[in-house]
Amino acid sequence: MSTKLAWIDEELKNLKEAGLYNTIRTLGSAQGAWLVVDGKRALNFCSNNYLGLANHPRLLQAARQAMEKYGLGPAAVRSIAGTMDLHLELEERLARFKGVQGSITFQSGFTANLATIPALVGKDDAIISDELNHASIIDGSRLSGAKIIRYAHCDVGDLRRVLQEQRANYPRAMVITDGVFSMDGDIAPLDQIYQVTQEFEVILMVDDAHGEGVLGHGGRGIVDHFGLHGKVDVEIGTLSKAFGVVGGVVAGNPVVVEWLRQRGRPFLFSSAMTVPDVAACVAALDVLEESTELVDKLWSNARYFKSEMQKMGFDTGLSSTPITPVMLGEAPLAQEFSRELFEQGVFAMSIGFPTVPRGKARIRVMISAAHETPDLDHGLQAFRTVGKKLGVIAG
Repeated sequence: MSTKLAWIDEELKNLKEAGLYNTIRTLGSAQGAWLVVDGKRALNFCSNNYLGLANHPRLLQAARQAMEKYGLGPAAVRSIAGTMDLHLELEERLARFKGVQGSITFQSGFTANLATIPALVGKDDAIISDELNHASIIDGSRLSGAKIIRYAHCDVGDLRRVLQEQRANYPRAMVITDGVFSMDGDIAPLDQIYQVTQEFEVILMVDDAHGEGVLGHGGRGIVDHFGLHGKVDVEIGTLSKAFGVVGGVVAGNPVVVEWLRQRGRPFLFSSAMTVPDVAACVAALDVLEESTELVDKLWSNARYFKSEMQKMGFDTGLSSTPITPVMLGEAPLAQEFSRELFEQGVFAMSIGFPTVPRGKARIRVMISAAHETPDLDHGLQAFRTVGKKLGVIAG
């Protein structure tokens, strides 16, 4: 290897020695309750496929029919020749589903944040951000050039303190929070955050990636959960988790949506969502609007699994959503726990630094409506066996 890149080899070695090297497993099947992982059948406790829609026959059929009519890719950015009537249908449907006046779609939830934050604040402005916000919020904030000021996680009192001390120093300010925090599964107190932002005349933005399809009536999200329709300026969502497809959405104030059509850089400079993805997302909305059955089953599964894990003595952290972190502490233990689970036929990856702080490594279990009770029982037995073997719970 060239000496100018030798440092990478050294850093990779250090990651392996610290138990932080991420060994990426390979899937050989469609998403579902069970997967083929590295050639082995295993219970799926990893995917963000909350409602089991990633392999739903209605979504597959919608994608096939759309491809027959439109082909595959739009072959252009949205602002030139890439906006199809399908894109507009999806955006109209998403706005109606979420009870807002407008929405705009992007290639992913990540790019939605990269588009939105720099379009709304700049180098003379301030972003007041929850200290545990997602990497895409962090990156979008950095791209904006605005002053980034963090407040203590979900601490409304600290948010008010920051605004009292800093708001007058900036012409524009925006408060940003995740709706559901993806590593811990806790919910931002958005109703209280809204009240504080009203006092200081700041833009309010929430990233609802893990609340979309999970919180609110029939999965309409955190704004619906708290009854804040028309009060949150910017709502970011993703179509790659509960919706089972891929893509991002910005919903809320129609002025913001129109501005992003003019100044959202991924909208202007990266090709649009592909035809099968858009059609499948529309079909996902059909499923969600027809019944709350999948969302209800997701929560029922989550309550059962979490309760049984706690009875066994596992620490499931602060989660109040189907995200179930199994707190283990150090990364090497979490990696060993994950390997042992895989031997028991359970695919549940370890998560350590830098995704979570040092000393807070965990197995993050992602419960789905695709799971049946026997699936959950299989997983619980595997956790019991491995937990006793590694001394995490009493033998």
